[in-house]
Amino acid sequence: MPVVICLLRGVNLGGHSKIKMDMLRTLCESLGLENPQTYIQSGNVVFKTKQRNLKQLAGKIEEAIEGKVGFRPDVILRTVAELAETLAKNPFAKRRDLNPSKLLITFLAEAPSTLALKELAKIEAGPEEMKVHGREIFVYFPDGMGRSKFPWTRIGKILGSTGTGRNWNTANKLLEMAEQLEG
Repeated sequence: MPVVICLLRGVNLGGHSKIKMDMLRTLCESLGLENPQTYIQSGNVVFKTKQRNLKQLAGKIEEAIEGKVGFRPDVILRTVAELAETLAKNPFAKRRDLNPSKLLITFLAEAPSTLALKELAKIEAGPEEMKVHGREIFVYFPDGMGRSKFPWTRIGKILGSTGTGRNWNTANKLLEMAEQLEG
């Protein structure tokens, strides 16, 4: 049975859109997802599923959350192989001067169009560095994310697709959890 990594967008940030992780695990079980495991409070769940259509599954999870807590977070799903490939293709991997806690991966629902990629390439994000690979955007924040002026709104408009970010360490931990569940 395949293992899937589920990333919820915008939950438990600054006291808004709250979801307790025990409730999230129970909700996943009610949808027939097996052995759901959460990681930290930001909406990360790893589970087994018989469902093959991940887009449909994401919609079911969004609906179930909305029915339970009254708001509908975007849900991004990745298989173990997809997450492993994303981490293996880190465009910053050869850089030795990077602090992994300052590297953010934004997981997108859809791959950017050719036009969107051309527009993204025009963005001057300095001092941050942005690289797009498939359905992920890697952004390195050398001075941290807290006071960054990174143009998220502009990027969101260009993409026309939703996404959610996880730092490098969290993404690796989720892969580790998924591989253990798979094993």
